[in-house]
Amino acid sequence: MIQAKNLSKHFGGQELFDRVSFQLGGRERVGLVGRNGSGKSTLFKLILGELSVDSGEITIPKGYRLGALEQHIHFTKLTVLEECIQVLDPDDFLEHEAEKILFGLGFSDEDMLKDPKSFSGGYQIRINLTKVLLKAPNLLLLDEPTNYLDIVSIRWLKSFLKNFPGEIMLITHDREFMDDVVTHTMGLHRQQLKKVKGDTAKFYEQILQDEEMYEKTRENLDKKRKEMEAFVERFKAKASKAAQAQSRMKALQKMSTMDKLNDVDVLGFRFRFLECPGKQIAEIKHLAFSYDGDKNKTLFHNLTFPINREDRIGIIGKNGKGKSTLLNVIGGMLEPTLGKVGFHPAARVGHFGQTNINRLNMENTIIEEIQEENSDLSISGVRNICGTMMFEGDLAKKKIKVLSGGERARVLLGKILAKPANLLLLDEPTNHLDMESIESLTEEIGNFPGAVVIVTHSEIMLRNLATKLIIFHNGNAEVFNGNYDEFLEKIGWESEETKPNKTGKRKLTEKEIKQRRAEIAIERAKVCKPMKEEIEISENEITKNENLLHRINAEIEKAAASQDSAKLNDYTHAVGKLNQLIENLLEKLTNATESLDFINKKYDHELEQL
Repeated sequence: MIQAKNLSKHFGGQELFDRVSFQLGGRERVGLVGRNGSGKSTLFKLILGELSVDSGEITIPKGYRLGALEQHIHFTKLTVLEECIQVLDPDDFLEHEAEKILFGLGFSDEDMLKDPKSFSGGYQIRINLTKVLLKAPNLLLLDEPTNYLDIVSIRWLKSFLKNFPGEIMLITHDREFMDDVVTHTMGLHRQQLKKVKGDTAKFYEQILQDEEMYEKTRENLDKKRKEMEAFVERFKAKASKAAQAQSRMKALQKMSTMDKLNDVDVLGFRFRFLECPGKQIAEIKHLAFSYDGDKNKTLFHNLTFPINREDRIGIIGKNGKGKSTLLNVIGGMLEPTLGKVGFHPAARVGHFGQTNINRLNMENTIIEEIQEENSDLSISGVRNICGTMMFEGDLAKKKIKVLSGGERARVLLGKILAKPANLLLLDEPTNHLDMESIESLTEEIGNFPGAVVIVTHSEIMLRNLATKLIIFHNGNAEVFNGNYDEFLEKIGWESEETKPNKTGKRKLTEKEIKQRRAEIAIERAKVCKPMKEEIEISENEITKNENLLHRINAEIEKAAASQDSAKLNDYTHAVGKLNQLIENLLEKLTNATESLDFINKKYDHELEQL
């Protein structure tokens, strides 16, 4: 079990949290929530020892292993499979485990023997994710693991984490993913930390109840204070009431004060809409795209569909298949190989995508960048947009070049808010937002009177918004006239899951099966031995301490009968400590037993597959 006591941390002159405490154990899967900048990633770094606390302490048991998803890329092996299995003990027979995880994260049989450096940045992060999952640490720390995944691999990861044998701390902006995985939710809110059993809805419901109770108590205290002040003011000069007035004055001085809770800032979204007289804003006809005109690199062909006013079109599919490319072709960032994108004369496009973020003027301030988008906006109008994007006051004077990736994404969103549009093209707009901001954005997209075409890996956003889909599968893109739930029912993702290519793999002989069974038995004994020893030690310790507790309870009865208060006090204190010790031992025993059951099921399944 990991324990943190009275942690405080300041960063860049800002207090992130003040004297917060928590503990984690018993195979808990904890979702860590909080506004951007509240200190979630900082807390991870404190646990990992990458940053030091200002005060407080974090206690990690000896031998308790931590594992985190590395964003830094450093590969030393020549193939993907070698790069992954190097994290394992050479004696382990777990190459198949590495393959299973790699398949789940979207790698193919052919990818296993490719150079890991040859993959895109997103797939290189997936290799790092495979390595940390393969290590199976006692505590797995995952900071935004879905950012580089597509829906298919996100669904696989969700299933994997729900069966993970250790503890998990998870940061993600994907609320549905978090709710499906976690057993507890822990949040940083107003520099404090709270942990509740259940999903994010339970957490936010508890926060709301706590704050309502706080405000009610504060209002009652304020009302009582005013009544006492009025009494003192009225009777302080009156001889018959002077003593009472003096007493009330002293009570007032001792009375604690409660500050009114400030409103928590939330990103505000209000897209400016330009009326388009036609029903159809754009029409895509026989569209095709291939890089360098190479037919072997065709991402989509003969794609035809209209974009009508109030359409909500979701573009879905595995990463690298052409989703962002299609959006860039529609937005005029890329020329189609064949076909045409036609717009209504009154069409005005707001386009959010990585390409557009890279085109921000690095020398501009935030104010200048947004003002350039719409010269008709007054400076106060520009300032209002900066404020809604949480660049208030002097923050709006920062240059683009000093901003983080997430801050630049907010600037681009601000630019889209600044200019009237009737067609929004949005490529993963939620990646740098927190949960509250995503909910605000989803609501505003739903209310937008124009058309929206969106690429997103958020299934909850697709469910809430999409009325039609463009599906990338089977080497092409096709239109699906239905919502996301209808897609899951009629088509689904099963055909897109990466599975090992069994072609050419011969069946094992009886001799080889017998040999593999022996190898599994040796491996199982090696892995399970320390767990069994821990269970036996815990059981013996529990028995020993329960016997001691029984003897002390007998002594308490004697001390009570003889009215020996000193002994009674000592024994009572000892009972409290013993009960806590037994409780900790029982928790340790439960954890070890659950882990042993999990490992045995894994090996039983492997034997069944032979």
